[in-house]
Amino acid sequence: MKRWDELNKFFKRTGAVVTFGLNALHGRHHSGRGSWKGDWDSSNAHDFIKYTISKGYRIDSWEFGNELSGKGVGASVGAKQYGKDLIHLNSIIDELYTDIEPKPILLAPGGFYDKSWFEQLLQVSGPRVVNALTHHIYNLGPGNDHNLIKKILDPDHLNKISATFRNLSLTIRMNGPWASAWVGESGGAYNSGGPNVSDTFVDSFWYLDQLGMAAKYDTKVYCRQTFIGGNYGLLNASTFVPNPDFYSALLWHRLMGKGVLDVNGHRSSYLRSYAHCSKERAGVTLLLINLSNQTMFKVDAKCTGNTELHLKERVDNRKMYFAHGLKRSFSWIGNKASDERLFREEYHLTPEAENLQSKIMLLNGQALQLTERGDVPNLSPVRRGINSPINITPLSIKFIVFPNFNSPGCK
Repeated sequence: MKRWDELNKFFKRTGAVVTFGLNALHGRHHSGRGSWKGDWDSSNAHDFIKYTISKGYRIDSWEFGNELSGKGVGASVGAKQYGKDLIHLNSIIDELYTDIEPKPILLAPGGFYDKSWFEQLLQVSGPRVVNALTHHIYNLGPGNDHNLIKKILDPDHLNKISATFRNLSLTIRMNGPWASAWVGESGGAYNSGGPNVSDTFVDSFWYLDQLGMAAKYDTKVYCRQTFIGGNYGLLNASTFVPNPDFYSALLWHRLMGKGVLDVNGHRSSYLRSYAHCSKERAGVTLLLINLSNQTMFKVDAKCTGNTELHLKERVDNRKMYFAHGLKRSFSWIGNKASDERLFREEYHLTPEAENLQSKIMLLNGQALQLTERGDVPNLSPVRRGINSPINITPLSIKFIVFPNFNSPGCK
C-alpha cells in the first residue's frame, strides 16, 4: 500500500488518467493445459478498491484480468466463467462507489481477440456490465525477429491487423452495443520489442499507422506498451530521454481530434493517409506516412470553390510517373480571392542522418531533444501557402494542419 500511495501522488501531480488491472486468476485452480477453472476470489480486489476509495484516489477504470481470453498467454479462463465473474465485479464496484461520482468504468478482458470467446463474454455478462472491450495487439511478432524493419515498412503486413479491428467492431455491434473498443496494450513487437528498432525512428511508421487505423474503426482509447520499460518504451528506461515514438505520440495527441474523416481514392499502398478534425481548433489535420524507400509523393491541394478538396498525388518526375485524383469531403472556409493569404502548417518527421534506426527524430530538419532544463522542446510547424505543393519524401512522416478547411463532420 505504501507503493500504491506513492504512485497516486505521482498520478495526481501529472494529471494521469488511471486504469488499474485486477488479478482475474485469484482463487481459481489449474486444470491442465493452461486452463484455469472455478470462481474468482474477489476478496483481495474488494479490499484494494475499498482502500483506494478511502484515500480519495481517482481511478478512471478497473480492468479485469490480463491475456486470459481465447487460448490465453500462459493461462486461460472460459468466457462463460469470465462473464459471471464480471457481473460479480460490477456489483462490487456499484456497492463500493455508491454516491460517488464519477464511478469508474469496467474493462475486460485485456487479451487477444478471439471472436467466439469475445461474443460469449458479452452475451453472458449482459447489458452495461462491461463498458469497454480491451484487446492487445502485437502484429509485428517477436522482438528478436530479424525481419522486424521489413515488416514495419510492408504495407501488406500493416494492413493485416485491420481484420481484427473490423471483426471486433462487428462483435460489439452484434452482441454488446453498449460497449466500446479499446486497444489496451500494443507495442508492435512482443517480448519487450526489438532492440535498436522499437526505440528508433523506424518504429513510428507502424505506430502512427496503427493509431490512424484504430481511430478509423472507432477505437476510443489506445494504450501504448510502454510509457517506460523494455525496448518499446516511449522513454529510455535508464535516462528517461524520449525515444522517437514519444514525439510521434505527442504530435498525434496535440493535432488529431476525435472526429475521424474518411479518406477515399485509389493510391499507392506505400502512401498511408489519415484525416481527422483538428483538435480544439477549426480545420482538418492530415497524416501522411510514406513507406517507400525511393518514391517522393507530391500532393497538390487546391480549392475548387465547391464542397470538396481535390488532392492529386504523383511521384517525382525522375522516377516512373503516375497521377490520380482523390476526393475528400472537406469544405472551404474563406473564398478563392483570399487563397494567397491562407496557409497550412506542416510537421515533417525524418530520422537524423537519414538513418532509420536513429534514436534522434528531426522535426522540419531540427533535432528533437530535451532542453537544458529537461523540458520537451517546442514542436513548431512550418507555415506554407495553402496552394503550394505538398511533398512527402521517401521514408518520412508528415502531419499537415489545414486551418481553413472544414468538414460537415467537424462541429
